[in-house]
Amino acid sequence: MAYSPPGQMRERVYRFFRERALDGEPPTVREVQEAFGFRSVNAARRHLEALVADGRLDKRPGRARGYRLTGLVPPAQQVPVLGRVQAGALTTAVEDLDGYVPVEAGVAEECFALRVQGESMRDAGILPGDLVIVRRQDTANDGDIVVALVGDEATVKRLRRRQGRVELHPENPDFEPIVVEDHGEFVGILGKVIEVRRRLV
Repeated sequence: MAYSPPGQMRERVYRFFRERALDGEPPTVREVQEAFGFRSVNAARRHLEALVADGRLDKRPGRARGYRLTGLVPPAQQVPVLGRVQAGALTTAVEDLDGYVPVEAGVAEECFALRVQGESMRDAGILPGDLVIVRRQDTANDGDIVVALVGDEATVKRLRRRQGRVELHPENPDFEPIVVEDHGEFVGILGKVIEVRRRLV
Protein backbone atom coordinates (compact mmCIF):
# COMPACT_ATOMS: atom_id res chain seq x y z
CA MET A 1 0.00 0.00 0.00
CA ALA A 2 1.39 3.41 -0.98
CA TYR A 3 2.13 5.77 1.90
CA SER A 4 -0.44 8.44 2.71
CA PRO A 5 -0.09 11.04 5.47
CA PRO A 6 -2.27 10.09 8.48
CA GLY A 7 -4.70 12.95 7.94
CA GLN A 8 -5.26 12.08 4.29
CA MET A 9 -5.71 8.39 5.06
CA ARG A 10 -8.16 9.18 7.85
CA GLU A 11 -10.22 11.26 5.44
CA ARG A 12 -10.23 8.42 2.91
CA VAL A 13 -11.37 6.00 5.63
CA TYR A 14 -14.14 8.40 6.63
CA ARG A 15 -15.38 8.80 3.05
CA PHE A 16 -15.40 5.01 2.61
CA PHE A 17 -17.20 4.54 5.92
CA ARG A 18 -19.78 7.23 5.14
CA GLU A 19 -20.57 5.79 1.70
CA ARG A 20 -21.10 2.32 3.13
CA ALA A 21 -23.17 3.61 6.06
CA LEU A 22 -25.47 5.62 3.80
CA ASP A 23 -25.84 2.52 1.63
CA GLY A 24 -27.44 0.86 4.64
CA GLU A 25 -24.64 -1.07 6.33
CA PRO A 26 -21.59 0.51 7.97
CA PRO A 27 -18.41 -1.53 7.47
CA THR A 28 -16.80 -3.68 10.14
CA VAL A 29 -13.25 -2.95 11.28
CA ARG A 30 -12.02 -5.90 9.22
CA GLU A 31 -13.80 -4.62 6.12
CA VAL A 32 -12.01 -1.29 6.56
CA GLN A 33 -8.72 -3.16 6.91
CA GLU A 34 -9.34 -5.13 3.71
CA ALA A 35 -10.54 -2.09 1.75
CA PHE A 36 -7.33 -0.15 2.45
CA GLY A 37 -4.85 -3.00 2.69
CA PHE A 38 -3.82 -2.29 6.27
CA ARG A 39 -1.48 -4.90 7.70
CA SER A 40 -3.61 -5.45 10.79
CA VAL A 41 -7.12 -4.94 12.12
CA ASN A 42 -5.64 -2.68 14.79
CA ALA A 43 -4.42 -0.25 12.14
CA ALA A 44 -7.96 0.09 10.81
CA ARG A 45 -9.32 0.40 14.34
CA ARG A 46 -6.91 3.25 15.12
CA HIS A 47 -8.31 5.28 12.22
CA LEU A 48 -11.89 4.61 13.32
CA GLU A 49 -11.10 5.50 16.93
CA ALA A 50 -9.46 8.72 15.75
CA LEU A 51 -12.66 9.57 13.87
CA VAL A 52 -14.63 8.90 17.06
CA ALA A 53 -12.28 11.24 18.94
CA ASP A 54 -12.82 13.85 16.21
CA GLY A 55 -16.58 13.57 16.74
CA ARG A 56 -17.22 12.27 13.22
CA LEU A 57 -18.21 8.74 14.27
CA ASP A 58 -20.06 7.25 17.22
CA LYS A 59 -19.20 3.89 18.77
CA ARG A 60 -21.49 1.24 20.23
CA PRO A 61 -19.26 -1.30 22.02
CA GLY A 62 -19.81 -5.02 21.69
CA ARG A 63 -21.15 -4.99 18.13
CA ALA A 64 -19.44 -6.09 14.92
CA ARG A 65 -20.73 -2.96 13.19
CA GLY A 66 -20.49 -0.81 16.26
CA TYR A 67 -19.30 2.39 14.58
CA ARG A 68 -21.93 4.81 13.27
CA LEU A 69 -21.99 8.20 11.61
CA THR A 70 -22.41 10.94 14.20
CA GLY A 71 -25.83 12.53 14.35
CA LEU A 72 -27.15 10.55 11.41
CA VAL A 73 -30.47 12.05 10.36
CA PRO A 74 -32.69 11.05 7.47
CA PRO A 75 -32.00 13.25 4.44
CA ALA A 76 -34.88 13.95 2.08
CA GLN A 77 -36.02 10.89 0.13
CA GLN A 78 -34.17 8.40 2.31
CA VAL A 79 -35.67 5.63 4.42
CA PRO A 80 -34.36 4.01 7.61
CA VAL A 81 -32.72 0.60 7.61
CA LEU A 82 -34.35 -1.07 10.61
CA GLY A 83 -32.00 -3.94 11.38
CA ARG A 84 -32.38 -7.37 9.80
CA VAL A 85 -35.18 -9.77 8.98
CA GLN A 86 -34.99 -13.51 8.43
CA ALA A 87 -35.70 -15.19 5.11
CA GLY A 88 -35.71 -18.60 6.70
CA ALA A 89 -36.99 -19.47 10.14
CA LEU A 90 -38.74 -16.82 12.16
CA THR A 91 -36.64 -14.23 13.94
CA THR A 92 -37.47 -11.70 16.63
CA ALA A 93 -38.67 -8.49 15.00
CA VAL A 94 -36.46 -5.53 15.82
CA GLU A 95 -36.30 -1.88 14.91
CA ASP A 96 -32.62 -1.13 15.34
CA LEU A 97 -31.69 1.88 13.22
CA ASP A 98 -28.81 0.86 10.99
CA GLY A 99 -28.53 3.80 8.61
CA TYR A 100 -30.51 5.25 5.71
CA VAL A 101 -30.82 4.47 2.01
CA PRO A 102 -32.17 6.63 -0.82
CA VAL A 103 -35.48 5.83 -2.51
CA GLU A 104 -37.54 7.26 -5.34
CA ALA A 105 -39.19 10.61 -4.74
CA GLY A 106 -42.53 10.49 -2.97
CA VAL A 107 -42.24 7.14 -1.17
CA ALA A 108 -39.87 7.87 1.71
CA GLU A 109 -42.60 8.55 4.28
CA GLU A 110 -44.29 5.20 3.74
CA CYS A 111 -41.28 2.87 3.44
CA PHE A 112 -38.49 1.30 5.45
CA ALA A 113 -35.64 -1.07 4.62
CA LEU A 114 -34.40 -4.34 6.11
CA ARG A 115 -31.26 -6.42 5.59
CA VAL A 116 -32.06 -10.05 4.73
CA GLN A 117 -30.63 -13.11 6.45
CA GLY A 118 -31.24 -16.70 5.35
CA GLU A 119 -31.93 -18.34 2.00
CA SER A 120 -35.60 -19.26 2.05
CA MET A 121 -36.39 -16.65 -0.65
CA ARG A 122 -33.43 -17.58 -2.85
CA ASP A 123 -35.50 -18.58 -5.89
CA ALA A 124 -37.30 -15.23 -5.82
CA GLY A 125 -33.92 -13.54 -6.15
CA ILE A 126 -33.71 -12.45 -2.50
CA LEU A 127 -30.37 -13.51 -1.05
CA PRO A 128 -28.58 -13.16 2.30
CA GLY A 129 -27.22 -9.63 2.66
CA ASP A 130 -29.74 -8.11 0.25
CA LEU A 131 -31.57 -4.96 1.26
CA VAL A 132 -35.35 -5.06 0.81
CA ILE A 133 -37.34 -1.85 0.53
CA VAL A 134 -40.71 -2.37 2.21
CA ARG A 135 -43.85 -0.26 1.82
CA ARG A 136 -45.71 -0.06 5.11
CA GLN A 137 -49.16 -1.63 4.79
CA ASP A 138 -51.23 -4.04 6.86
CA THR A 139 -52.86 -5.88 3.96
CA ALA A 140 -51.47 -7.63 0.88
CA ASN A 141 -52.70 -9.65 -2.06
CA ASP A 142 -52.23 -13.36 -2.64
CA GLY A 143 -48.77 -13.83 -4.17
CA ASP A 144 -47.21 -10.66 -2.77
CA ILE A 145 -43.82 -10.91 -1.05
CA VAL A 146 -44.29 -9.46 2.41
CA VAL A 147 -42.63 -8.88 5.73
CA ALA A 148 -45.02 -10.69 8.06
CA LEU A 149 -45.31 -10.78 11.82
CA VAL A 150 -46.19 -14.03 13.61
CA GLY A 151 -46.55 -13.21 17.28
CA ASP A 152 -43.49 -11.04 17.91
CA GLU A 153 -41.34 -12.60 15.19
CA ALA A 154 -40.86 -11.43 11.61
CA THR A 155 -40.03 -13.12 8.32
CA VAL A 156 -39.91 -12.40 4.57
CA LYS A 157 -42.16 -14.76 2.62
CA ARG A 158 -44.66 -14.96 -0.22
CA LEU A 159 -48.22 -14.56 1.03
CA ARG A 160 -50.70 -17.28 0.07
CA ARG A 161 -54.35 -17.48 1.02
CA ARG A 162 -55.76 -21.00 1.12
CA GLN A 163 -59.44 -21.61 1.95
CA GLY A 164 -59.63 -18.77 4.40
CA ARG A 165 -56.26 -19.34 6.04
CA VAL A 166 -53.00 -17.50 5.58
CA GLU A 167 -49.78 -19.27 4.59
CA LEU A 168 -46.30 -17.80 4.27
CA HIS A 169 -44.42 -19.62 1.53
CA PRO A 170 -40.65 -19.74 0.98
CA GLU A 171 -39.09 -19.68 -2.48
CA ASN A 172 -36.66 -22.48 -1.74
CA PRO A 173 -37.63 -26.19 -1.62
CA ASP A 174 -35.38 -26.72 1.41
CA PHE A 175 -37.84 -24.73 3.57
CA GLU A 176 -41.41 -25.47 4.65
CA PRO A 177 -44.32 -23.02 4.44
CA ILE A 178 -45.44 -21.35 7.65
CA VAL A 179 -49.12 -22.14 8.20
CA VAL A 180 -50.62 -19.56 10.50
CA GLU A 181 -53.04 -21.82 12.32
CA ASP A 182 -50.19 -24.21 13.15
CA HIS A 183 -48.59 -21.42 15.15
CA GLY A 184 -51.83 -20.44 16.84
CA GLU A 185 -50.94 -16.76 16.51
CA PHE A 186 -52.27 -13.96 14.35
CA VAL A 187 -50.16 -12.96 11.38
CA GLY A 188 -49.79 -9.25 10.86
CA ILE A 189 -48.47 -7.78 7.63
CA LEU A 190 -45.81 -5.16 8.29
CA GLY A 191 -45.43 -4.29 4.64
CA LYS A 192 -44.96 -5.38 1.05
CA VAL A 193 -41.51 -5.80 -0.47
CA ILE A 194 -41.32 -3.42 -3.44
CA GLU A 195 -37.60 -3.50 -4.23
CA VAL A 196 -34.52 -5.65 -3.64
CA ARG A 197 -31.01 -4.19 -3.66
CA ARG A 198 -27.72 -6.03 -3.73
CA ARG A 199 -24.15 -4.83 -3.36
CA LEU A 200 -22.13 -6.49 -6.12
CA VAL A 201 -18.68 -5.84 -4.66
